[in-house]
Amino acid sequence: MEDMEVEVAPVSSEANVIVVSESESNTEDEDVPLQDQGPSERPRPSARRAIRRRHIIGTHSQVSSRGERMRRLQELIAENLVERLSGSQDTQRSVPHTDPPPLDPGPSSSLTAASVQTSDEASATGSSVSPEAEGMRAAAEETEAVSESEDPVTAAASPAGKTQADEGEGETCSICFEPWTTAGDHRLAALRCGHLFGYICISRWLTSGGNKCPQCNKPAKRGHIIFLYARRLKALDNAEEVRLKSRLELEQGSRRMEQLEVAQCRQQMQLVADENVRLRKEVEELRRWKAQAAFGSSQGASLSSSQRQDSSSGGHYVFSKAVLVSQTGGSRVLSYCEPLGCLLASQPSPQATLVPGFGVKKISTATLKPSQYVPIHSKQIRGLAFSRHQDSLLLSAALDNTLKLTSLMTNTVVQAYNTGRPVWSCCWCHDNNNYVYAGLASGSVLVYDTRDTSTHVQELAPLRSSCPVVSLSYIPHAASSMFPCGGLIAGTLEGGCFWEHIEGTTYTPHILPLESGSCTDIQVEPDSRHCLVTYRPGRAHPSLRCVLMELSRTPQTDSRQPPVCSCSLVQTFTAGSSCKLLTKSAVFKSPAGEGATLVCAGDEATNSTMVWDAGTGALLQKMPADLPVLDICPFGVNQSSFLASLTEKMLKVYKWE
Repeated sequence: MEDMEVEVAPVSSEANVIVVSESESNTEDEDVPLQDQGPSERPRPSARRAIRRRHIIGTHSQVSSRGERMRRLQELIAENLVERLSGSQDTQRSVPHTDPPPLDPGPSSSLTAASVQTSDEASATGSSVSPEAEGMRAAAEETEAVSESEDPVTAAASPAGKTQADEGEGETCSICFEPWTTAGDHRLAALRCGHLFGYICISRWLTSGGNKCPQCNKPAKRGHIIFLYARRLKALDNAEEVRLKSRLELEQGSRRMEQLEVAQCRQQMQLVADENVRLRKEVEELRRWKAQAAFGSSQGASLSSSQRQDSSSGGHYVFSKAVLVSQTGGSRVLSYCEPLGCLLASQPSPQATLVPGFGVKKISTATLKPSQYVPIHSKQIRGLAFSRHQDSLLLSAALDNTLKLTSLMTNTVVQAYNTGRPVWSCCWCHDNNNYVYAGLASGSVLVYDTRDTSTHVQELAPLRSSCPVVSLSYIPHAASSMFPCGGLIAGTLEGGCFWEHIEGTTYTPHILPLESGSCTDIQVEPDSRHCLVTYRPGRAHPSLRCVLMELSRTPQTDSRQPPVCSCSLVQTFTAGSSCKLLTKSAVFKSPAGEGATLVCAGDEATNSTMVWDAGTGALLQKMPADLPVLDICPFGVNQSSFLASLTEKMLKVYKWE
C-alpha cells in the first residue's frame, strides 16, 4: 500500500507551496485501532497522525482514483491554510503587547481534534471517509507544523521587541534615567497616582516647585511619597555601596581630623623651636657678658699703674632716676634746653579729648620731675632742636607738614612754616641763627629765614633717590681745624650728603662715601669734626653697626677746581641683630676729659643703652631699659654730667661718676 506524505514549505507571507511526495511503507500496525491502545502505550501525537493518515488512506483507497484524491486534497489544504493564516493575523491584532499567555487550543488544534475523532470513529466503524475529511486532517497537520516552525515574517511582526523595551523602561527612574536602588537616596518610591521614581529625584522635583506628577500631571506633594517593598522588584542592590560610602566618609573625616592634629603639632613644634632659639641666644649673650666681665676684672687686675690710673679716673654712668613721660606711649625724640635747665621729650597729648595732637613735656634737670606739657603739632613730632643764641626758642618738625618755633618762656608757638610735605628732621644754622633747616620726606631740604614768614628761601634738592631726610646736623666753620668748612650734613636711608655753606644761601653738595640702603641716622660732634653713622642689620652685616667717621677735605691744588669734602673710617661698634625702628645715636665728649669721646646707641635686641669708647672701640657699659631706646641726649648740670635715654614711655637718667 502506498502512503501519501504532505509537506507545506513556507515561501513567503503571501503564498505557500504544497509538496506531495510518495513513499512506500511496510508498517504492520496499520490495522491496529487507536482505541485498543492503553494510555501508557499510546504513541506520540506525530506517530498517531502518521498512523491515522496511513490507516485512512489505506482503507479508503477505493473511493476515488489517485488523480481525483490529489486534486481534492490540494484544494482543501489551500482553503484551510488561508483560513488559518487569516485567523492568526486577527489574533495578533487583538492580543495586547504583553507576555504571551499559556497556549489555548485554537482553531487548528480544534480541527486536529475533530479530525482525530473522525479518524477514530471511521476506524472503529469501518465506514468510508470522504476526501473532505481526509483533506481537513492533512491541513490541520500541516498548520500545526507551520505553527511549530515560526514564520520569519510573523516573528518580525510579533511584539517581542516592544516587550523588551517595556521591561527596560520599568527598571529606571523616569526623571534621571538611572536604575532604582533598594537602599540609599535613590531607593524606589511611588506617588499616589502609582508612578515610580527614585526617592531623591521625586523629592527634589516636588521641593523645587513642582506640584504635579512628572508623568501624569496629577496633583502631588512631598507627603504623598511612599517607599515600595516588592518581592520581585528589579532594582539595583546598592546596599553594600552605600555602606562602603558611609565608611569612606568616616575614614575621610578621621583623616581630616588627623591632618588637623598634625598641623597643630607642627605649629606647636615650630613655636617651641623658635622659643628654643631665643633662649639659646639669651644664654649665649649672658655667657658672653659674663666672659667679658670676667675678662675685664682680670684685665683690671693686670693693668699697669698708668692704665689703672686712667681707669680710676675714667668713671662710668650710674642710674639716677626713671621718669614716666607717657602712659600710653608715643614718645619719639629728646632734646635739652640749657638756658631753662630742662629736658624736652615729645609725646602725644595726655588729654586727647580736650587738647588733641602732640607736644613736648618739660622735665626739670634739677629735680628730675615732669613739670608741664606744651601742645605744638597735630601729628607726631620727628625732630627737636635748640639754638645756641636764641634762648628758650624751640624748633620742632612734625608729620603734619609744618615746621614751628615755640617759646618755652610763654609755652606758645611764635612761628609756623607750612612745608607742604611731612617733615622728618630739623636743625639750626650755627653760623647764622636766622636760618633753620627742614628735612622733608621727599628727600629735599628747605632753608627758612626766621625773618621771612612767607615761605622758604631755598630748596636743596636730593642728589640721589627721594628718601626721607631722617637726620640733619650743622657743622660751624672753624678756621684752625683740619676741616674748616661749615655746612649741613643730611642723612637719608640711602646715604649722606654734606652741603657746604659757602656764603648767604649758596651751598655746594658733597656726596659722602657711605653704604647705600641701610643708613638710619647721622650725628655730628662739632668740635672734633666726627660724624657717627648708624647702619641697620643686613645680609652682609647681621648686626647693628655704629661707624665713627672723620670729616676731611682734599687740599686745593688747582684754583679752578673746588676742594672735595669727604669722610674716612675711624672706628666701628657693633650691637644686636635687631633694628626695626629709626633710633638715634649720640657722639659726644667724655665727661672724663683728656680729649676722650664716647659713642652711645640703643640696642633693640636687648632693650639697653650701650656706651663705647671711641678711641679704643671697647664697650664700657650696657644699661638696661624696659623698651627699645629711641633717643639719647647727654647734658650737664652744676658741673655734673648726665646721660638721658628715652623709650616710648619712660625717660631714664644716668649720672657720671
